[in-house]
Parts: sequence; structure tokens; C-alpha cells
Amino acid sequence: MAKLKIKSTTVLAVYHKGKMALGADGQATMGTTVAKSHVKKIRKLSEGAIITGFAGSTADAFTLLDRFDEKLSAFSGNLKRAAVELAKDWRRDKYLRQLEAMMIVADKNEMLVISGTGDVLDPDEDVASIGSGSQYAKSAALALKKHADHLTAEEIVRESLTIAADICIYTNHNLVVEVL
Repeated sequence: MAKLKIKSTTVLAVYHKGKMALGADGQATMGTTVAKSHVKKIRKLSEGAIITGFAGSTADAFTLLDRFDEKLSAFSGNLKRAAVELAKDWRRDKYLRQLEAMMIVADKNEMLVISGTGDVLDPDEDVASIGSGSQYAKSAALALKKHADHLTAEEIVRESLTIAADICIYTNHNLVVEVL
């Protein structure tokens, strides 16, 4: 039996004017069918000091979130160290290598994109995105940061995700945004 390819989600993080905002749409898609329209893909960890967003298989993402939370505890909340250690495990571990998901993790000062290929990326221009509509959301966020300085980080994330949802069939308008 062929493996069902799951496409869903747009996750976007923006650091702007001293605030970190991370948001995602709420759509989960299986093939060409919307499976659910109100999925929460944003989680707070470390007593609310860290926010995470995931794209990909939900079960895989929750496994990775649990592992990331363990790494945060092991490294006293050090975001970068926990991310690097998770990426190492994800790359090396036979079980974890099979997981199909990506994550954005952020604290009040930095954001990182973590992938199963061992990447831990510190994005340029204080904008990170993952998922099906990520390039639409990222493009919108970069333009808004540059040309709409009156907006807050949360407003940029909401508007950018709305633009992505208008274009990407795997992204909807049911948004969840967290701010640090």
C-alpha cells in the first residue's frame, strides 16, 4: 500500500519591534481532502517561555515536540542547544529518521527551523516559515516588515497567514497566533 502523503499547514514566525509572534493555520489535509479545519499546531513549552509550531504529520510532530521538550529540560531552556541536540537525534535515530515533520521553535529573542535532515536554521530577516503555504506567508511578512512598520509582530503574522490562506489550498483562515 502506498504511503499517504499528508500536506497541510502554514507556520510563520516573525520577530518585530522586540516581540516574537508565531502562528499557524488550522487545516489538516489528507490527499486532496480537508480532514480537519481547526487543528492547533502551535504549542508553548518551558512554562510559556518557548513557542513551537509544526508542519507535517501530526503524530510525528507530537513525538518531536515531546523530544524537544526533553532537550529543553536537559539543557536548562537553552533554545539553540536543545534544537541542535534534537536535530542530531532526529538524524541519527532509526525511528526518528522516519518522522515527517518540521518545526519552528522560538523564544523571545530568536527563532530556529528544525528539520529531519539535521538542519537547524537561524533564518535571515527575522522571519521563518514552514509548510505548504510557507513561501506565500514569508513573502508577505517580509513585505509587511519593510513597508508597514506601524504593524506589530502579531499583526504581521496574522496578515501574512491570511494572504497565504487566500492562495494556498492547504492553508485555511482558522489562525492561532502566540506572542512572546
